[in-house]
Amino acid sequence: MSDNNNINSKDFIIGALVGGVVGAAVALVFAPKSGKELRSDINDGAKHALEVANEWKNTAQEKSIEWKDLAVEKSSELKQKAMDSTAELAKNIASKTQKITKTVQNKAGEVGDKVEDISEDVAEAVEEAEKK
Repeated sequence: MSDNNNINSKDFIIGALVGGVVGAAVALVFAPKSGKELRSDINDGAKHALEVANEWKNTAQEKSIEWKDLAVEKSSELKQKAMDSTAELAKNIASKTQKITKTVQNKAGEVGDKVEDISEDVAEAVEEAEKK
């Protein structure tokens, strides 16, 4: 059992030494930069972010102009179609109104003729009735 404890202790010490060396190497690689270098890196990063933001802004402006132009074009087309449809509808209504008016006038004439005929028949019937 003491051999087992010695092996575990030995493994622990080797692991601690290896971990310490790895930790030291990582600390050296990721050690902070001096204030001047850090400010320079931050400034460079900010400039890059500003350039990217300006590119996005320019792209957004271009797209908004394209979309506005497209909207104006489509609204003009729709307006013209609506005007054409309205004119065609008005023409159709006028034509139908004329046909209906002619039909009503013809029927009114026919009714007037029939009323005249009936009036004459009634007048004749009244005359015959008076003669008797």
